[in-house]
Amino acid sequence: MASYKYSVYNSKNRGRSNNRGRSGGGNKRRGEYINPSRFVQAAKPTIETQYTSTNKFSDFQVDSIIHDNLTAKGYETPSAIQDQTIPLALEGNDIIGIANTGTGKTAAFAVPVINTLINKQNAKALIVAPTRELAQQIEDECRSIGKGGGFSGALLIGGTSMGPQLRDLRGNPRIVIGTPGRIKDHMDRGTLRLENFNMIVLDEVDRMLDMGFVNDVSTILDAMSKDRQSFFFSATMDTRVQNLIGTFSSNPKTVSVKNGDSSENVNQDVVRYAGNHDKMDKLHDILLKQEVDKVIVFDETQRSVEKLSNELVARGFSADAIHGGKSQGQRQRALDKFKASKTKILVATDVAARGIDVADISHVINYSQPQSYQDYVHRIGRAGRAGKLRRGSNSKI
Repeated sequence: MASYKYSVYNSKNRGRSNNRGRSGGGNKRRGEYINPSRFVQAAKPTIETQYTSTNKFSDFQVDSIIHDNLTAKGYETPSAIQDQTIPLALEGNDIIGIANTGTGKTAAFAVPVINTLINKQNAKALIVAPTRELAQQIEDECRSIGKGGGFSGALLIGGTSMGPQLRDLRGNPRIVIGTPGRIKDHMDRGTLRLENFNMIVLDEVDRMLDMGFVNDVSTILDAMSKDRQSFFFSATMDTRVQNLIGTFSSNPKTVSVKNGDSSENVNQDVVRYAGNHDKMDKLHDILLKQEVDKVIVFDETQRSVEKLSNELVARGFSADAIHGGKSQGQRQRALDKFKASKTKILVATDVAARGIDVADISHVINYSQPQSYQDYVHRIGRAGRAGKLRRGSNSKI
């Protein structure tokens, strides 16, 4: 499958987006200038060495219920992050996991966490993810791995009714999965008390900090049992992430299986345009190319995403939109259709697209320039997941 990355660039304004609102409707800030030369590079082919797992899933010392569920899911040979993390976690160590998206991180923490829940009746786990979609994906994985384990759970995310969440919390769930904002809402309401929760998983820590959740995450960690096991998973280990982990964990074991940035696996190019009408026509032409199979188009605000999606539909494209202004049901339906290839094009804001787990995205198009180069890398990494090199010649307009 050929894969290209098109970054729309307006030479008249040196590449800076005219819309400065944060995706999802947050605080507005001026994006940093990103030289367009950083957008033009071929994918970097690397010699990928096949990882040889030390273990089979059947070797892990976990409850037979988990073994049965893993077998039913077809899990036989662990990925690198799973193979190295699960034994350390089963020994009770705090874990720092550094890995790219799509490497199997969820099972790496879900297996040891669920094993503890099954075997220790006083165990309670909190799993925090940056977006609703990622939280739902984690819940699905935990539900299948822990099927028949005899414990209940709750999913706490925005965009959904409080009623079912309050009902689940009244049932004293032993595993709670959610986003930082909604978890904090329940803490403030007094409907979620965390002092007895003795396992914590923070997934995509760097994304949560990028999205401004550092205070919420710190408050959540402060409220939990001091005698706990902690899991921190992140694609990067910058100073912010190090400081957070250093404050709330001691002597963690680090497992790093990251092999470059996902963006390095993506051919990148620039599309120049003369004005708004020409910009839309250029996008139209790109989407008509035969090799453009499944596409995420990024725009900056909820309003612009909705407008662009409607314009693409009016032009005859199979498109849908996902952004923070939609209900969770609407977002999930759009994502499900995109995953099933019933929709070819998904127009998204940065925030809504974080956590999207779609393995066969062929193209990423930046209809608006991202606020920072890190946002840019995260966007185009959607097309270079789990070390898969997308090959193809660059097209420059």
